Amino acid sequence: MKQTSLFLRGVLASAVLFAFASGAAHADLLKDIREAKKIRIAVDTGSPPYGFVNDALKPVGSDVETAQLLAQDLGVALEMVQTTSPNRIPFLQTGKADIVVASLSVTPEREKVIDFSTPYAQILAVVAGPKAAAIKNFDDLNGKRVATTRGSNNDRVATQGAKGAQMVRYDDDATLVTAAVSGQADIVATSPAIVNAVLAKSPQKDLVTKFVMQTVPLGIGVRKNEPEFKTWLNDWVTKNTQNGKLTAIYKKYHGG
Repeated sequence: MKQTSLFLRGVLASAVLFAFASGAAHADLLKDIREAKKIRIAVDTGSPPYGFVNDALKPVGSDVETAQLLAQDLGVALEMVQTTSPNRIPFLQTGKADIVVASLSVTPEREKVIDFSTPYAQILAVVAGPKAAAIKNFDDLNGKRVATTRGSNNDRVATQGAKGAQMVRYDDDATLVTAAVSGQADIVATSPAIVNAVLAKSPQKDLVTKFVMQTVPLGIGVRKNEPEFKTWLNDWVTKNTQNGKLTAIYKKYHGG
């Protein structure tokens, strides 16, 4: 009886190991997406002009159109998963989204936990403030309140560079825009697109770019260990950069 019990335990342990190995070897998200005929793409609809909701309550923006083009070329339906800056990578890691197309900057820290496609666009990280303010670099932010979007690359760069500043963090870009328009935030660490969004809502606002913190590429975020899908994404970005489609989308919403 004891020998039989040990034998059964061995069989069960082998089965578990085999199932684990099979599951690890199965990692082929591209195949799964094609079989499901649907791709779930996380997009931040609170980050104009990358993603926002128009007057007809429909998601629009450069990342929205990029996601739509990607799903179309892949030949599957698009399920747009609305996210925020802090949730972009967690949504990817927990399987709530297949990929992330949400103004996601490629950084060494993020590359430790997820993979990125070839960059499909670039973004500037800037500090903006009143025209008369004497702000030319990080040191000039010491002792000042600097507003930013929580969990964004702008947050990371400003926090590391302006150690003497008081960082005020908002949960998404839309809330940051509202704070700047209403006067709650005079100095912001953000992108030129957000500065333009503030000025579009309040043309009389005294807000200009003071200096560029960093220029970084934007990539499509994908989970680790998906080589087939990453290769497909890289080829897709290259093809649609060369044929001008991605450039046209970017110019439509960013003007350059």
